[in-house]
Amino acid sequence: MKVKYFAWVRERVGKAEETIEPPPSVRTVDDLIAWLVQRGETYAYAFEKSKVIRAAIDHAHVKPDAVIAGAREIAFFPPMTGG
Repeated sequence: MKVKYFAWVRERVGKAEETIEPPPSVRTVDDLIAWLVQRGETYAYAFEKSKVIRAAIDHAHVKPDAVIAGAREIAFFPPMTGG
């Protein structure tokens, strides 16, 4: 699956996107974040405040407990404010 990172999440991870294959035990967005954090220091830094990070699966906003099975793309981004 393709994972995209936006704004300060992208800056901290050090890349805009990547293709990954998480293990079968990674079933939800929360599981994916926990798995990514284990991949290294930059991911741990990017997701240190994981509760404020938003996610989208195939362009639809989802909650942290959303199942990722079958997802083509998952995006992570910080909360946005509007004016």
